[in-house]
Amino acid sequence: QVQLVESGGGLVQAGGSLRLSCAASGRTFSIYVMGWFRQAPGKEREFVAATTSGGSTVYSDSVKGRFTISRDHVKNTVYLQMNSLKSEDTAIYYCAAGRWSTMSYAYDYWGQGTQVTVSS
Repeated sequence: QVQLVESGGGLVQAGGSLRLSCAASGRTFSIYVMGWFRQAPGKEREFVAATTSGGSTVYSDSVKGRFTISRDHVKNTVYLQMNSLKSEDTAIYYCAAGRWSTMSYAYDYWGQGTQVTVSS
């Protein structure tokens, strides 16, 4: 089992920045791909970014160049640095652990989510 706890969400103006954190505990953190997904009201959950234990990354086209995913193996934590935020980034952001994929079904463990609201 892996337990994931997100933090760092909040309200920010368009153009601003936020950094989300996801602290992992339980089974070995480093064996999992770590991903971020988001879900806006009335929409399906969508992929945002993922990173392997070796540091490879992949991003959705909608956040590429604005968001950066990283992980700290000592702290068992994965981060999502979000810059140049837009109103369309407003969503609940979820951290997940699983296999290398942009699809949610590949991820076995999920956090409870953290709300990000971008005001225009």
